[in-house]
Amino acid sequence: MLRVLVVDDHPLIRRGLRQILVESVHIGHVVEASDGFAALEAVKQARFDVVVLDISLPGKDGMEVLREIKELSPDTPVLMLSIQPEEQYALRAFRLGASGCLNKSGAPDELIEAIRAVSSGGSYVSPAASEALVSGIKSGDGRPPHLLLSEREHQVMLLLASGGTVSELAATLNLSVKTVSTYRARILEKMNLSNNAQLTQYAYRHKLIL
Repeated sequence: MLRVLVVDDHPLIRRGLRQILVESVHIGHVVEASDGFAALEAVKQARFDVVVLDISLPGKDGMEVLREIKELSPDTPVLMLSIQPEEQYALRAFRLGASGCLNKSGAPDELIEAIRAVSSGGSYVSPAASEALVSGIKSGDGRPPHLLLSEREHQVMLLLASGGTVSELAATLNLSVKTVSTYRARILEKMNLSNNAQLTQYAYRHKLIL
């Protein structure tokens, strides 16, 4: 029987995932965590066969949590869960060590199938995620500029593209205004853009924000 850690900041979603999992004969124990900090503490305290990790978490971004989980427990499979289309994050997630990516709109049977796959040492890749991975491999150095950003830079880029100000980002990310400004300058330079308006246009064009 499998031990599964479910990480999501919405109680109703956690309960829904738990219900799906406990009804499966393969799942023996389900632990819940409401944010990245609780998830990391749970991984420190116990061994899990699979971690189901939401990308959008308060305080600590899901991608950052993924990276830290793989540092704490490299052999623990992590299945990324998001309302975002898989092509928006699959390449980054697999590079950080994820074993699978799944959209929240998927059927319950798909979740169980994904957990079975990653818990047995395999990977779970939906058709959309597979296409994104193949595209990323083929593009090589010609890949889109946003894929060249670090995880923190990518997070700041999305917040800026969504209309957040430097001061708002500083408060949200618990960073100084100077640090956020440095990130912004670095992001614009890497992406060969001049201002936030161009950043927003880029994000819409590449479907990074809706």
